[in-house]
Amino acid sequence: MPDRIAVLETTKGTIRFRLYESLAPITTKNFIELAEKGFYNGLTFHRYVPGFVIQGGCPLGTGTGDAGHTIPLEVTPELKHNKVGMVAMARAQDPNSASCQFYITLAPASHLDMKYAIFGEVIEGLENVMALRQGDRMLKVTIESPSEE
Repeated sequence: MPDRIAVLETTKGTIRFRLYESLAPITTKNFIELAEKGFYNGLTFHRYVPGFVIQGGCPLGTGTGDAGHTIPLEVTPELKHNKVGMVAMARAQDPNSASCQFYITLAPASHLDMKYAIFGEVIEGLENVMALRQGDRMLKVTIESPSEE
């Protein structure tokens, strides 16, 4: 079955990213379940580092909140932070502390490879990703099945 697509309607426009369900099944399942519950709706992007990442998904808006659970670090050499638009889970120092916060790369960041769980890649709306800043919001996050081609 083809990978599903996450659709983020933000204050800067719509962003669509492919979810790597076969390469990161634990991480994508966690993100999909949170999105389907409406967890991300209304949350902010709380961290913007120019030329590095835009990060969001913290229920507190501070970078310190979580969803009440954590997931194990899930990495594979097949997924790399090798370009703009890679989507991965943020976490604390403990490699197994990811919960709900995620980031989108604004430039290649190979030093993060095999340390943070990549679970998606932007396929549409990269210009909107690049326009996001701290304080911008995710108005609604939904999951859709890929179109049959």
